[in-house]
Amino acid sequence: MASETEKTHALLQSSSTESLISSLGLEIFCLVADRLLQFSTVQQNDWLRALSDNAVHFVIGMWSWATVTGVKKTNVGEIILAGFLASVIDIDHFFLAGSLSLKAALTLPRRLFLHRSALIPIVVLTLKFTMYLIKLKDSWCFLPWMLFISWTSHHIRDGVRHGLWICPFGKPSPLPHICSFVMYLTGTRQIMSSKNGIHIV
Repeated sequence: MASETEKTHALLQSSSTESLISSLGLEIFCLVADRLLQFSTVQQNDWLRALSDNAVHFVIGMWSWATVTGVKKTNVGEIILAGFLASVIDIDHFFLAGSLSLKAALTLPRRLFLHRSALIPIVVLTLKFTMYLIKLKDSWCFLPWMLFISWTSHHIRDGVRHGLWICPFGKPSPLPHICSFVMYLTGTRQIMSSKNGIHIV
């Protein structure tokens, strides 16, 4: 796996036409997927609805990470891990329901703890600090950024439908679909490049 500096260089290189096309393709995928999930065949079957929705989160997580790092034989495992991190958030449905019942998990009265958007920077910074303390190998330094991108992809997609939940500011109006993913992927590139002192040209 590549070092954090190499990852940053890859992110800067992804600020290209290919990256923009990939981001717009992701936006189109989200629009089409969410439209398909509204079909009555899907909505009337709890298992199909839940699995389909989670699968879309999985694909978006993979696509997001691939957009900012590129797709290479050496990072296929990373891309799959990013998809897993993006989809595993929904496990909090079952924690709050206190049951493995899918029906109970889908009929909760309030938003869930892993769906609190303010939690993302807290978890990411905690992970980054923990990795620094235990002196984890440089090859794993991408993990906080992957977590940020994967979880943010989940929150943005949910935010398009329900708004982002940022305590203590409550829940705002749903986000506009257009360019939402382009904005956050571009923002991630800028943050990473700034942290590593690399100028974007």
